Amino acid sequence: MAFSVALIIILGLGGDTLFRRLKIPGLVGMLLVGIVAGPFVLDLMAPEMMVVSGDFRKIALIVILLRAGFELHRDTLHRVGRAALIMSCLPALLEIAGVALAGPVLLDLSLWDALILGAILAAVSPAVVVPLMIDFMDRGRGTRKGIPTLILGASSIDDVFVIVLFTVFLGMGTGGETNLVTALATIPVSIVLGIGVGLIPGYILYRLFQRFDWRPPRRTMLVLGVAILLTRLEEWTAPWVPMAGLLGVMAIGFVILEKSEPIAHIVSRKLKRIWVFAELLLFVLVGAQVNIHVAWKAGLAGAAVIAVGLLFRGVGTWLSLIGTDLDRRERFFCVVAYVPKATVQAAIGALPLAAGVPSGEVILAVAVLSILLTAPLGALGIQILGERILDREERSLRRFRTIRETYELPRVGERVRRKQDGSVWKVISEAEDWYEGKSGFEPVIRIRFWSEDASGDPGKGPTRTETYSYSGASFDECWEILYDW
Repeated sequence: MAFSVALIIILGLGGDTLFRRLKIPGLVGMLLVGIVAGPFVLDLMAPEMMVVSGDFRKIALIVILLRAGFELHRDTLHRVGRAALIMSCLPALLEIAGVALAGPVLLDLSLWDALILGAILAAVSPAVVVPLMIDFMDRGRGTRKGIPTLILGASSIDDVFVIVLFTVFLGMGTGGETNLVTALATIPVSIVLGIGVGLIPGYILYRLFQRFDWRPPRRTMLVLGVAILLTRLEEWTAPWVPMAGLLGVMAIGFVILEKSEPIAHIVSRKLKRIWVFAELLLFVLVGAQVNIHVAWKAGLAGAAVIAVGLLFRGVGTWLSLIGTDLDRRERFFCVVAYVPKATVQAAIGALPLAAGVPSGEVILAVAVLSILLTAPLGALGIQILGERILDREERSLRRFRTIRETYELPRVGERVRRKQDGSVWKVISEAEDWYEGKSGFEPVIRIRFWSEDASGDPGKGPTRTETYSYSGASFDECWEILYDW
């Protein structure tokens, strides 16, 4: 399995670099590397790697959803809440309706089989959408109207909604006893429980981080461990109580951000580094799950059904945004952002065949084909349109965050050591400001230090102020941060 990990790293990085140079999202290259190196083409992956592939993909998905949670500000959520709620269900319902209309005609499916296929195809892939939205948020693109946050929130609930519908249709289509009203009632219960269960450990972690000045890597590892346990809790309680564990993962980051933005940014910064490796695992292994031989069987008819479903989905997305302050170009971007499919289709595409659905092979073939067509094309469309359509605020507050992450600046209350003489200082204040340079407005961060060595009485003794900007000296040239543990 170690050889397979090495292949994922080397080939995945190669694919990522090559496609970025071609101005195509790197994740497309990683997906294609996974398809080629996977068991259905060159079969370079060890069998045991494919056995644990699901766990690796889940951990990688947890990493990016934690990062998403650390980006969810309450005011932005309030602004996009209504639209996100509508977007989480209306586009999926219309896509299912479109597939139910086209499936019997183009693929000779029964109505129930077409509904099952529609439910599989209607799920947006968080593995593709979330990283791209996080990238836009990091660069301040579309943040004035909260567009990336809108898509993040809607796509997360969309999966919960669609999987419940898939379970209902599969039960009815195979002759099982499934109460539609009861099943639909589990959707809000699952969402509320998932968020609620995530808020509790999030608050406990915040209190621990306040009480103990742990090193950021340890904080991040603890957050990640708790998030993984949360998804395991979802599996344990599934027979009795439905719970959207991935929403709980995002809630952990949200509550820490609400209670302490400095701690949230420190943890998020470390998660960003973990994501470099997790991203390779996620997209290469998702690609490795794709059986192109099965997808080939779907043919043009399968592609036509997918296209009809996406057309209906686009109409639903557009209708969901009526009444918002988004202009036509921004609404079109949201339509495209709701196209990619990968994670859910790879996870449940084969379940109808295993359950004995008459058209199970056709359903699996179309599900796999949807990944091949929509994941790379959707990612490419999001990247190109996002750069052209989403606004970039000249004075975006995220530019201050970029400075902090680049120089790994300390926050108020943290202790630092001056490398020149070994003296210990404490950060007692910080200020963010703008100055107008040759290339426009540039952000600067001024940090004020108080010497602990000179006086044990806070407020007395010497202080000094350092200024940091994109063009200035780096923090670690003169200082290092101290931690108690």
